[in-house]
Amino acid sequence: MNLTISGHHLEVTPALRNYVTQKLDRISRHFDQLVDIKVLLTVEKQKEKQGRQRAECNIHVKGNDMFAESAHEDLYAAVDDLVDKLDRQVVRHKDRLQAHHHTAPKRLM
Repeated sequence: MNLTISGHHLEVTPALRNYVTQKLDRISRHFDQLVDIKVLLTVEKQKEKQGRQRAECNIHVKGNDMFAESAHEDLYAAVDDLVDKLDRQVVRHKDRLQAHHHTAPKRLM
């Protein structure tokens, strides 16, 4: 799994990098076929505080690409919301992959 964490108008500190990595471990526990994860953390120059901190993530898994974004006034809360959205997408993707293996019905004669 390749993990890329970058910041836009923001320096990604080791504590922030560690926090994002720990949160993304939850996704890798549910689905182990992750190929590439790209996380972009952004601070926008807005006058209002709400929605100023943004977190975006692209996940490339075998057979699909997933994207989620979240905005909040606190960057850690934005990362939490982002990981929740991605987790739901990954679990749904895993369920779709497993749903194609139905057993044949038994025939009565």
